[in-house]
Amino acid sequence: MKRILVFQHHPLEHPGTLREFFAEDAVRADVVRLDAGEAIPLLQGYDGLLVMGGPQDVWQEDRYPWLRGEKAAIREAAGDRSMPYLGICLGHQLLADAFGGKVEPMKGRAEIGVGEVELTPEGMADPLLAGLGPRIGCLQWHAAEVTAPPRDAVVLAANSASPIQAIRYGARAYGLQFHIEATEKTVSDWAGIPSYKRALERGLGEGELAVFEAKARRCVPGFKANARFLYESFKALIAATAA
Repeated sequence: MKRILVFQHHPLEHPGTLREFFAEDAVRADVVRLDAGEAIPLLQGYDGLLVMGGPQDVWQEDRYPWLRGEKAAIREAAGDRSMPYLGICLGHQLLADAFGGKVEPMKGRAEIGVGEVELTPEGMADPLLAGLGPRIGCLQWHAAEVTAPPRDAVVLAANSASPIQAIRYGARAYGLQFHIEATEKTVSDWAGIPSYKRALERGLGEGELAVFEAKARRCVPGFKANARFLYESFKALIAATAA
């Protein structure tokens, strides 16, 4: 992996610990701040596409017109080009929406906190996730979810709060509802985003931020180990694609 394109939707929703791995491998990560009006470059020449989370929802195209161009780029990358794709949280939902799946507000409380997802039998055998499960500890922070995957997509992970926690579309496009990139500062940083703070208070209740932050900080070594595993698997997928 030499060069990767990153779609970012908020200054604090960045690749987190993945940036350390990029630096170790001298990977050039070209970040496009779509929320800041930056233009999407030509996809030719990139080894993979990483799409981060954000406070936007996939159905808010009137409010965020750039979502239309982003979805078109995702269809080109993951569909026409069969480019290795990894979407996290909003990036997972955008993958589903771009290829005909359904994304809706969660009917119950937002899923926020430190939790687990369980790999499906398909996930246990998947090239990206095999060896990581059967359960993955992770950070969750979302109030929308994929309620129907794209046709022919494979559901790779689930939990009781949201049954479509990971999908594979085609051979090389992956979406993860959960966050694997969390650092020691993630919870405190995201609590400063107004919409995230409101979701946090609805999901956990007022006064729970300190408890959540302390628990997440204790879990960062595990999050980083999982991120490393997925990074190496994604890198292997890119190498196999280029071969």
